[in-house]
Amino acid sequence: MAQVVAMNPHLSLDELNRVAQQRIQERNHRPEADFCGLTPTQMNNWLYAPFNQWAGVTVTTPDDLSYSPVMGYLALILDEALQQEGSFKATSKGNLPVKLVKQACDLLPEFAVGKFDIHVSINSFAGVNEEKFIALHYTRILAEIAGIIYRRSGRFHVKKEAQKRYQTQGVNAFFLPMLEAAVTKYNWGYLDGWETEVDLRTFWLFMLWRLQGHASLDQLREEVATAFPDVLRQFGPDDYFPPIQQLGLLIESRFIERFLQFWGFVTVEPRRFFTEEPVPRTAEIQPLLTHTFQFSM
Repeated sequence: MAQVVAMNPHLSLDELNRVAQQRIQERNHRPEADFCGLTPTQMNNWLYAPFNQWAGVTVTTPDDLSYSPVMGYLALILDEALQQEGSFKATSKGNLPVKLVKQACDLLPEFAVGKFDIHVSINSFAGVNEEKFIALHYTRILAEIAGIIYRRSGRFHVKKEAQKRYQTQGVNAFFLPMLEAAVTKYNWGYLDGWETEVDLRTFWLFMLWRLQGHASLDQLREEVATAFPDVLRQFGPDDYFPPIQQLGLLIESRFIERFLQFWGFVTVEPRRFFTEEPVPRTAEIQPLLTHTFQFSM
């Protein structure tokens, strides 16, 4: 602006403001290498626009949701309620009944994560009760947040409107409401021991776009650290892992394992070492992800 004034000393304040706005608009619409080619305007939209109002992104409900653990578990919950006039009894701790938990366990071979031989004691997709069945518990919490079910007087109830939608449209009717609850309302720090205040939900769409493009967790970690360098400053001192590695572990825990895998969007080899050699941290992109999200960048 100093150069503009020097070359045009008679410009009025309004004229200078117009020049400034033009320069700002040019900068905001210029692709940035640190954003992997996104413009600041595009990134701002992805960070702060309301759900499903993102520029360059189309979100579609897939026709076949049978490969999604979350949607499969939700269908079990809704079926159980409709078989009993809209509600069913909770356990004394307020959890889903053991009968339903067993039915949810039986679905594991139908999901992509079923190919991994993980013992039931540490498997998020199985358990003897809801408390030990992390993916099922996650689904129940999301269904409550999304306003599909609620608990009252020791019973789980499906809202009347939700019953009608399920009977006419099936579980597909709740795909977008559940997804919106997962990325805007659900606390991603729930169920883990991380003390950091880093909220990965802020840039989940950016991470999804990058992961869909290259499937590398290591590259994703570097791209997030480059685009959002202030994130690294939110990690405290650690005797074993520097901030960049802590970020990578947090992304894999909260974004990959307890979001994308729960939904059936990706799978990741749970083993970190094979014959003492580290296993590359690579996501296997599932058809459900590409059927749901289309990026036109």
